[in-house]
Amino acid sequence: MSAPPSTFATPLWQRLTPQRLLAVSVAVAIATIVLKTLAWWLTGSVGLLSDALESVVNLAGATFGLWMVTVAARPADDTHPYGHHKAEYFSAGFEGLLILAAAIGIAWAALQRLWAPQPLQRLDWGLALSVLSSALNGMLAWVMLRAARVHRSAALEGDARHLFTDVWTSVGVIAGLALAGATGWLWLDPLVALAVGANIAREGVHLLWQSSQGLMDEAVEPEVRAEIDRVLQGFVHQRDGVSIVRFDHVHTRKAGQRRYVDLHMHMPASWTLGRAAALRLSVEQALMSAVPGLRATIQLLPSDVEAHFDDPHDLK
Repeated sequence: MSAPPSTFATPLWQRLTPQRLLAVSVAVAIATIVLKTLAWWLTGSVGLLSDALESVVNLAGATFGLWMVTVAARPADDTHPYGHHKAEYFSAGFEGLLILAAAIGIAWAALQRLWAPQPLQRLDWGLALSVLSSALNGMLAWVMLRAARVHRSAALEGDARHLFTDVWTSVGVIAGLALAGATGWLWLDPLVALAVGANIAREGVHLLWQSSQGLMDEAVEPEVRAEIDRVLQGFVHQRDGVSIVRFDHVHTRKAGQRRYVDLHMHMPASWTLGRAAALRLSVEQALMSAVPGLRATIQLLPSDVEAHFDDPHDLK
C-alpha cells in the first residue's frame, strides 16, 4: 500500500490559513520597521525614512486585516444571517486610507529635504539593511498573493499588494540612494521619496476602489459567471422546440470568500413538487461543485410564468 502524500507536497500558500498568514505579516512588519528605521538613523536619508513609514502602515494594515479576517470567519447569527464575509472589504479600505496618509507624510518630508538638502552617511549599512527588509517583504507578499487567490480573501490580497508596493518602493529608494552616493547629487534622495509617495498613493486609491466595489455587491468574476452559465446550460431541455426546463434572471454577487447566485428555474406546471425539488437539488449541487464556495438560491416557476423586477410601483 502506497504511503499517503506528504503535507509538504502541498504548496505553502494552500496550507496556511488567511489568519496565520496575516499573523506572519504582523511579525514581518515589525522586523522590517526595525531594519528600515535603523537604516534611516544611520544614513539620515529621507528616502529611507519614507520606506520606514510605509512599513509602519504595513503593520497597522496587517493588524487590522487579521482582525477583519477573524470577524469574517464567524458563522452566521441572528443579527447577521448571511454571515460576516464582507468584513474583509473594510480591511482593504482601511489599508487604502493608511497608504494615502503615508503618501502625504512622505511627500511633506521629501519637499522639506528638497528645499534643504543634507549629506548622507553610512550608505553601505543603510542599503544593506534595506535590501534585507525588502527580501523579507517580497517573499511574504509572493506567498500571500497566491494564498489570496486560493482562499478568495480580499484582506490577504490587499495586504499582499501593499507589501509588493513596499518592495518596489525599497528598490526605488535603494537605486536612488546608490546613485546619489555615487554622484553626490543630494537632491536625488528627496526626489526618490516623492516618487515613492506617488506610487503608494496610486496603490491606496486602487485598494479603496476595490473595497467599495465589494461592499456594493459587485458581480462575480467573468470566469466564474461563465462556469455558472455552463452548468445551467447542461440542464436546459427542449422538446419539439418548446422549452421544458429553462433558466432566467440569473444574478450573481460576491462577499469576501463567498460567491452567490440567484436565479429562476422554469419547468412544466404539471410536474409534481417532488420531481421539481429533486431537479433543483441536482442543479444546486452541480453549481456548488463547479464553483467552490458558491451559494445558490433557485426559485421554481411554471414554464408559462414570468417574474418581473425593477417595477417602479415596488418602490412606492
